[in-house]
Amino acid sequence: MCRLLLYQGRPIQLASLITDPKHSLINQSFNARERDEPLNGDGFGLAWFNHHVSKEPALFKSITPAWNNRNLQELSRVIESSCILAHVRAATQSLEVSETNCHPFKYQNFVFMHNGDVGGFRYFKRRIHTDLGDEAFNMIKGSTDSEHLFALIIDELLKIGSDDDHMVQAIQKTLQRVVAYSEKYGQGEKSYMNFVLSNGNTSVAVRFTTDNPDYADSLYMNSGRKYKCEDGVCYMVEPNEDDRAIIISSEPLSKDPGWVKIPVFKMIVVRTGEEHKEITVTI
Repeated sequence: MCRLLLYQGRPIQLASLITDPKHSLINQSFNARERDEPLNGDGFGLAWFNHHVSKEPALFKSITPAWNNRNLQELSRVIESSCILAHVRAATQSLEVSETNCHPFKYQNFVFMHNGDVGGFRYFKRRIHTDLGDEAFNMIKGSTDSEHLFALIIDELLKIGSDDDHMVQAIQKTLQRVVAYSEKYGQGEKSYMNFVLSNGNTSVAVRFTTDNPDYADSLYMNSGRKYKCEDGVCYMVEPNEDDRAIIISSEPLSKDPGWVKIPVFKMIVVRTGEEHKEITVTI
């Protein structure tokens, strides 16, 4: 299983998430604490938004381990953003280790990353291809269940509208489709779907499984007014009405007591400058 991280709030350096914290994402790439296998060395990826330049996010991906990529450390030191998505990969289902299979994935101004497995994906992958509209089908470049999950979400957004207000609805419909595929064709395999969808202004994080909830992959949240990282000690300042920040991560980045576990079957909806909302997944 992979590890993922979302930040949304005041612009911060990527290093405040990727390298500086005691349990930074780079640390999680070789020392994950909440999964049986601590290594996530099958590549990594970053997405960040600069709305002054473009509505579309920038991507940086590599198949090298995150802990051994000097370019990642150099970029993290100088890039700032108000919306950052980062992912370290542990390839599952014997899927190819390639740059196209590294997260996050992008479609226009949307970016997506996933931790987990779509249960029985190999048994209904072709059916997904048949059911997708042309636009969503043609966006798929790799072979992962994760990118196909993203394509299903985009397929729904193209049907109902791609503005911020439709993101939750598209995710709900996609989860319903995936669960139906898996129940009918997946030969009893369970799904584990922690993922984040963002357009830089609105982000939705999901913690979901079709297995016993006790076996769901870990996902945490820390919210406040401003995120600070000083000498490896990272924490949130208390929120006020006008300024908010949130981090959602597979594992806490530090011992800050503000970290709370996101409940299973919940979506966390984050909009710039607003208090986050918690919505129950309905299948």
